[in-house]
Amino acid sequence: MRIEYLGHSCFKLDDELVIDPYKDGSVPGLKPLRVKAAKVICTHGHPDHSGMECVEIDGNECGLEILEVPSWHDDAGGLLRGPNMIFVITSPDGEKLVHLGDLGHFPNDEQLAAISGADYLLIPVGGYYTIDAEMAVKICQAAQPKWIVPMHYRTSNSGYPELAEVSEFLKLAEAAGISEKIKMFDGSGD
Repeated sequence: MRIEYLGHSCFKLDDELVIDPYKDGSVPGLKPLRVKAAKVICTHGHPDHSGMECVEIDGNECGLEILEVPSWHDDAGGLLRGPNMIFVITSPDGEKLVHLGDLGHFPNDEQLAAISGADYLLIPVGGYYTIDAEMAVKICQAAQPKWIVPMHYRTSNSGYPELAEVSEFLKLAEAAGISEKIKMFDGSGD
């Protein structure tokens, strides 16, 4: 599976699927997003994850299987920030990618079963609006992915000022012995 990071929590898979496109101006420092794909999906309706109008549907068929796993954007059952959808995406050759969106809590047993053993786990690490770096490390330890891809954090060029930089997650991942599984992508939007 070819993964292209477009910034914040937005990824393009195999030139077929865009996940969580951000609306113009919704993420400080990111340039407007204009991409083509067969399909676009969003984990929830907040502007930094729901810019469907920024993706031109090219008319091709998307060959990726998408499983939706309901979750919450907070640790209060959605009372603070609403629902969040976890996407479990499987390629025709069986490669499994999990996009956690703006997950705000530790997964329950059913959610953990769905995300465990992924080839790629795309996980928010910036805190404040989502799980923080410490919780992200705990989820990675429980889910045991082959590769961990941090997202939804502040960089020197982009992101919300409330979000932590990825360095805190990297430090905790090193201490937990999982840093060798981390894949960093240079977002073209940065």
